Amino acid sequence: MSQLQWEDFTPGRVFEHGPRRLPRDEMTAFAAEFDPQPMHLDDEAARATMLGGLAASGWYACCILMRMCVDAFVGNSSSMGAPGVDEVRWLLPIRPGDELSLRATVLETRASKSRPDMGFVRFEFELFNARDQRVMTLITSLMLGRREQAAPKAAL
Repeated sequence: MSQLQWEDFTPGRVFEHGPRRLPRDEMTAFAAEFDPQPMHLDDEAARATMLGGLAASGWYACCILMRMCVDAFVGNSSSMGAPGVDEVRWLLPIRPGDELSLRATVLETRASKSRPDMGFVRFEFELFNARDQRVMTLITSLMLGRREQAAPKAAL
């Protein structure tokens, strides 16, 4: 399979992946290590929170999203990383045993002005549960290698 380059990402293109089941023990192990709040660790304590029950850490959801992106297309691309994340929204609680699916939509692309070997692809990433409810969104730009490099400007 050929590697995806910047030129392969056009506005409106969609990548999908999943579903991926989220086991309780994986969710709570992540929370115990990185986000040890009661709503992520303890069923009884979680019922008393605004989440109304045990829910995944949002940071765990970000990690799951990243893994799904790598499996869907990033692992077969000329990815050079990302300059940051513009927006993350946790819309609904993610519960133990939920099955999540990813939809990644290309919003826009632009060639780098300073690096002719690279371009930026702005994405909206969405996670959906098995009931087709959108549970999380993330907007970011990825830096990708270009197949066709712009010719360098002549020195004046």
